[in-house]
Amino acid sequence: MSEALYENPDIYDIAYTEKVDEMIAEHYKNVFTGKDIETIHDCSFGTGNLSIVLARMGYKLSGSDISGDMLEKAGKKIKEEGLAIDLVQSDFRELTANVKNAYDCVMSTGNSLAHVNNADVVKAIYEMSKLVNENGYIYIDSRNWDKIRDTKQRFYYYPPFFRDGERINLVQVWDHNIDGTITFNFLYSFEKDNKILRHEEFAETYHPLSIELIVDSLHKLGFGNFEIHNFGNAKIHKFEDMQWYSIIARKLS
Repeated sequence: MSEALYENPDIYDIAYTEKVDEMIAEHYKNVFTGKDIETIHDCSFGTGNLSIVLARMGYKLSGSDISGDMLEKAGKKIKEEGLAIDLVQSDFRELTANVKNAYDCVMSTGNSLAHVNNADVVKAIYEMSKLVNENGYIYIDSRNWDKIRDTKQRFYYYPPFFRDGERINLVQVWDHNIDGTITFNFLYSFEKDNKILRHEEFAETYHPLSIELIVDSLHKLGFGNFEIHNFGNAKIHKFEDMQWYSIIARKLS
């Protein structure tokens, strides 16, 4: 039986490189430039791969996550870099019970909202909104579940990457379940000297969420000025061409 990927922070981190960090920084520069944002809270912090870069860019960053193991790994990275980032363990559906400050921007990164059902996504967005300063922002990034459901894509291949002399290959196989959920099977193989040394298998089941659900939820909470950006390649502008996207909206007074 496959393990859960998010219970294995070392494997979760294995594909992140300096090149990925540079791409993420460029994305945030594109999205946040011109917006009055100084303080940011990421309620899906994980090991920090998608938000620690913001602290390096000069933003005052804090984070929360449901997983203590992921936060422990994040804390080690933060200490190694000498950064000041406050972390707290919290389910994003119970955010206001554990996080008391308000922020210029509250984020959910890493496709995290899809881990819960759509009703809980609405609840999480409500919780996020309660922590947003007047005229502040909510930022969410997500896989393009609309595209995935429309195309029924099953196989997703990553370019091979290298760590400690090993070639690492990753293939995802997506099972479209009868109840509407989609199970991602993560298949890793580790090679050296043209021999497969070992392999790892993980599985995560997601609840696809439409962009309409996000927009409608934010609109009902008084957010507007919506912007949608392709995540990772700013040259892609058509939503139907995006594999992964971010949406940012401003709280209107």
